[in-house]
Amino acid sequence: MKNTALTQVHTDLGAKMVPFAGFNMPVSYEGVNIEHETVRKAVGVFDVSHMGEFLIEGPKALDLIQKVTSNDAAKLVVGKAQYSCFPNETGGVVDDLIVYKIKDETYLLVVNASNIDKDWAHIEKYNKDIGATMRNLSDDYSLLAIQGPKAVEAMQSLSSHDLAAINFYNFIVGDFAGIEHVIISATGYTGSGGFEIYCKNNEVEQIWSKVLEAGADFGIKPIGLAARDTLRLEMGYCLYGNDIDDTTSPLEAGLGWITKFTKDFVNSEALAKQKEEGVSRKLVAFEMDEKAIPRQGYEIVDDTKNVIGKVTSGTMAPSLGKGIGLGYVAKDLSKVGDKVHIQIRKKSVPATIVKLPFYKA
Repeated sequence: MKNTALTQVHTDLGAKMVPFAGFNMPVSYEGVNIEHETVRKAVGVFDVSHMGEFLIEGPKALDLIQKVTSNDAAKLVVGKAQYSCFPNETGGVVDDLIVYKIKDETYLLVVNASNIDKDWAHIEKYNKDIGATMRNLSDDYSLLAIQGPKAVEAMQSLSSHDLAAINFYNFIVGDFAGIEHVIISATGYTGSGGFEIYCKNNEVEQIWSKVLEAGADFGIKPIGLAARDTLRLEMGYCLYGNDIDDTTSPLEAGLGWITKFTKDFVNSEALAKQKEEGVSRKLVAFEMDEKAIPRQGYEIVDDTKNVIGKVTSGTMAPSLGKGIGLGYVAKDLSKVGDKVHIQIRKKSVPATIVKLPFYKA
């Protein structure tokens, strides 16, 4: 089990630690509902240093990224980030990721912790014919997510840059919390605004301390992975391994907006055909009509208990006070307003398909 550079800090804070994606990670400090509400109403800080970082450089860097990712990285300018995915050769998704254009011919790819080795091997396979320079920085870098509506105001004292001027999915490389060169990125996985801070492992403890100090008057708290999951699910953001995986196409998952057929990429011909013909199943969002909590793996059934799909993510949404979930169903049963049932043990509980996001600020 790997540790992040802050594992001891979390233990000292009394965090409940659990194994996650091969790392010893804080799942909660005070409890998921309190932590969730802190991010929705104020500001919280997450240690997400388990995420992977790959640097792709050189004159062939863009060629490689264009080949292995579904989105059009040619549209990126320095200081911009882009959500994307790695399609596989059989119609599924190797991983989802964020691509940062650091400078001309230099890109940072941020991938999921559980997929670091798989992603690296996948990119390397296609790079054999392209010849970009690849560096795996995952073990050298830490990542903090400072999220919530008060994040900008709470963190402004830590940087000489105007944090409010960094637009969504934009970033700067600048000073933060006494460290000269960190990436300050207006991205996150919560839907409540804020930043993600990329720094070296030997810098993160200083940044963590100063973030908590600067945010004290704004109600900042450390937040665990449990609240990260409820926050992302309220927004309908996909989680790799649940809502997308090696068997789900980006088009089925509602990720057509990051699948650009203006270029050639891995399996693009088959995906273009799927787009033309239409998908047979779709990832849908649903809210429970009664008090009940849907869980991953529960069957989605019709009113005569015929199985029509499966729940991929589900929870009791702290901001809404009701059960919510995502799951795949046949396309003709996927319209907003359609009624379905979730099989919870021996009971078939009614639910309604809704439009995302579940949570609207």
